[in-house]
Amino acid sequence: MAHDITAAERLAVAERAGYRCEYCRIHENSSGFSHQINHVISRKHGGSSNTGNLAYACILCNRYKGTDVAALDRYGETVPLFNPRRHLWRDHFRLDGEIIQPLKPVGEVTARLLRLNTAERTIERRLLQDLDLYPRH
Repeated sequence: MAHDITAAERLAVAERAGYRCEYCRIHENSSGFSHQINHVISRKHGGSSNTGNLAYACILCNRYKGTDVAALDRYGETVPLFNPRRHLWRDHFRLDGEIIQPLKPVGEVTARLLRLNTAERTIERRLLQDLDLYPRH
């Protein structure tokens, strides 16, 4: 946990995200663990801890993203990861039932790196959708 992020800043990031993971969109109340503060551009890569570089992330998305800022696409080209401070989710992903479909290379590398469509995660989303606790689109 970053020690240079105040409780007020953490609350501001959570509220800005509507208490949803900004990558997979799961609500914190539907998650088994509290969401975490993610440095979009990690400090390792020169990112700051100001709220303009922070995202709200579930424990899985935060763990899988780690300090990465980009990934290789299927052609071996470096593609930046989805950046919730610069990109709109709907421009890079869409929900197809419980599947998060990437629409562009940014979405493709992010979905793969964050393992957004593993069996466990899609089953969880389907169950949450059935309970009206996860978006359908």
